[in-house]
Amino acid sequence: MESVDISVTGRHVDVSNRLRNYAEEKASKLPRFFDRVQTIDVIIDKERDQMSVEMIVHAAGTQNFVAKEVGPDANACVDLLVDKMERQLTKHKEKLKNHKHAGHNAEAIDND
Repeated sequence: MESVDISVTGRHVDVSNRLRNYAEEKASKLPRFFDRVQTIDVIIDKERDQMSVEMIVHAAGTQNFVAKEVGPDANACVDLLVDKMERQLTKHKEKLKNHKHAGHNAEAIDND
């Protein structure tokens, strides 16, 4: 499996190496849920006393998957975001699988 390009950037905040590595490590698990993932952007922003983390997953042949989480701890936001992305990617993959097989079921019903 080829590696996915993951970029972690900060807006209004310097991203520590520890946070960058943590976000990259967590985001690197996402291609397991949908094999067409090409790049993942993680944008960390500081809004007043809250951290805002946004994740954009670019996948071939589909629109981008986007999720955002706001909270006091950037690491916790990353964890919640990865969970959200797992659900989005899994749901999309299921939709694709079900869509492919829908034609076969319709034909079988017509023949009875």
